[in-house]
Amino acid sequence: MTRGEAAVRIDGTPLPGGPLRIGVLGAARIAADAIVGPAHALGHRLVAIAARERDRAEAVATEHGVERIHGDYQAVIDDPEVDVIYNPLVNSLHAQWNLAAVRAGKSVLTEKPFAANADSARAVADAATAAGVVVLEGYHYRFHPLVARAEQLLAAGAIGDLRRIDVRMSMPTPPDEDPRWSAALAGGALMDLGCYAAHVMRTFGAFAGGRPTVRGAVAVLRSPGVDSACDVDFGFPGRDGAMPVTGHAHVSMVGDRYDFALVFRGDGGSIAIPDFLGPHRDDRFIVTGADGSETVEHLDRTSTYTHQLAAFADAVRTGAALPIDVEDSVSTMELVDSAYRAAGLTPR
Repeated sequence: MTRGEAAVRIDGTPLPGGPLRIGVLGAARIAADAIVGPAHALGHRLVAIAARERDRAEAVATEHGVERIHGDYQAVIDDPEVDVIYNPLVNSLHAQWNLAAVRAGKSVLTEKPFAANADSARAVADAATAAGVVVLEGYHYRFHPLVARAEQLLAAGAIGDLRRIDVRMSMPTPPDEDPRWSAALAGGALMDLGCYAAHVMRTFGAFAGGRPTVRGAVAVLRSPGVDSACDVDFGFPGRDGAMPVTGHAHVSMVGDRYDFALVFRGDGGSIAIPDFLGPHRDDRFIVTGADGSETVEHLDRTSTYTHQLAAFADAVRTGAALPIDVEDSVSTMELVDSAYRAAGLTPR
C-alpha cells in the first residue's frame, strides 16, 4: 500500500472517504506505538506535528514521516489539511487541548485519561456532543478480539456465574523527572494505570449486574498526593438474584516488569488474559473449567492500537458506532475520582 493514497479497515477492505489526515500534539514516546505504527499499517497520513521543543518535533517528523512541523499545538489544530487530532500530552493538558480541537471542529483520538477529573471530562463531552465530532478516549484494549471473546463466553455462561474481576497492572519505575510523578501534571498510578482498571470494571459491568462502585482503596505515596501504587476494591450488584460480584485492581508504577493481566472468575471456572494491553506480545486467552481443565486460544497478534485506529477512522469517515463514547469517558473519570477519594486523596 502507498501511504496517503488509500486507507483500509482492519480486515483490509477499503475505508470510504480516504485516509485520515492526522495532526499530532507533542512528541510523546507513546506516539510511535499508538499512532505512527497504526497509521502506516492502515494507510493514514501523518500531516503535522508540534512539540514544546521544536527539535523533538523535527526528530519525530524525520523518523516517522510526518509531513510538516508547526510552531505550536494550536497551529496543528488550525491546519486546514488536518482532519483529526491525536493528543498524547501529559494528563493535565488532555482536557484543554481536546476542547481546543473540538471547538475547531476536529475529531480527536486522545490518550487516556480523557481529562484530569470528572468535571473536566464533562466539559469535553458536552462540547464534543454539541460540535458533532468524534472524540475517542484511547482505551485501546477495548477494540481487540480478546475483549469480544471474553464478552462472548461470559454471556454464554462458560464459567458459570461471574463472581470476581481482577486486574493487575504493573510497570517498571519511570525516571524521577517523568511527568507521571507530578501532581501538578495529574500524575500518579491511578491516573496512568488505574484508569484502565476502572474502565475494565465498567466495560464488564453488564455481566456483573450493573455499574461498579468503589468499595475501598489504599494508596502508597511517592510524594504528597502522588501515588506510586494503589489497590482498589470494586463492587457490583450481581445478576438476577445471584451473589454480588466483586472486583479488585492492583496498579503499580514501581514494578520490576510490565504486567497487564485480566482475570474473570466464575463459579464454574475462569478466563485469563495474560496481557490485555499487549496481545501483540502475548495473545493467549485461557479458559479453565471447574474441573481444572485448561483451553488456550491464540486470537490475534495485531496491536490493540491498530484495532483502535481502524475503529476511530471508520467512525470519523462513515459514522460507524464505537464501543466507547464521551459519556463512557465521563463515567470512567467519576470512578477514578471515587478511587482517589476512597484512598484519602484529592481527585486531580
